Amino acid sequence: MLGAIAGDVIGSRFESFPTKSTQFELFGERTIFTDDTVLTVAVADAILNGEDFAAALRRFGQRHPNRGFGSSFYVWMHNAGAGPYQSWGNGSAMRVAPVGFAYDSEEEVLREAARSAAVTHDHPEGIKGAQAVALAVLLGRQGAGKDAIREQIGARFGYDLGRTLAQIRPHYAFDVSCQGSVPEAIIAFLESESVEDAIRKAISLGGDSDTMGCIAGGIAQAHYGGVPAELAHAVRGFLTDDLLGVVDRFARRFGC
Repeated sequence: MLGAIAGDVIGSRFESFPTKSTQFELFGERTIFTDDTVLTVAVADAILNGEDFAAALRRFGQRHPNRGFGSSFYVWMHNAGAGPYQSWGNGSAMRVAPVGFAYDSEEEVLREAARSAAVTHDHPEGIKGAQAVALAVLLGRQGAGKDAIREQIGARFGYDLGRTLAQIRPHYAFDVSCQGSVPEAIIAFLESESVEDAIRKAISLGGDSDTMGCIAGGIAQAHYGGVPAELAHAVRGFLTDDLLGVVDRFARRFGC
């Protein structure tokens, strides 16, 4: 799942200062890990420990409270009795990559992606976004080609993946909905040549850069078979020890 984290970390400084270019320094003064990383690690920890997703999301969110959480999620994570709030936002998709790495069948991945989403994002679009990303990760790590990924994800979830980044980029703007950001992040992966290239292309759309980088980076890691050592080393340097501990345990257990 380090590819997803890399996308978040690299995209973090562009969320308020969007770019339409792929030519930028990967890291800068405003580079941090955001809520995308925190909640991706939380999902991984829940899988490792057989824990309820909601409990893990709340625990990690409360441990790292100032990382850009959405207002609805922030209220939810501080209220143990709160239920899901019908969100269709891309928060369900940004945190789901570990599901695609941990489970080996489409049925399992779709089921667990829906479970991980539904504790907060129980709107059909929120669940669909999480399932699409998790399934793309599974297909990528199982060796499916990009054409097969494009066809299967597009057909199953009704996403238009036939567009190109060149067509999307000029008119694209910040969009936190699953339906308005997940397909575009997947297209960034489909047009990529490497993990880094997928992240750069997702960020270059000028949208919700950390989340789109996170989505594209997670799928790219699965497809390309890992994150290059130099990039992985740099990204790890931004993480706290508790997050790194989960990342490393998850990698050892699931071979990613």
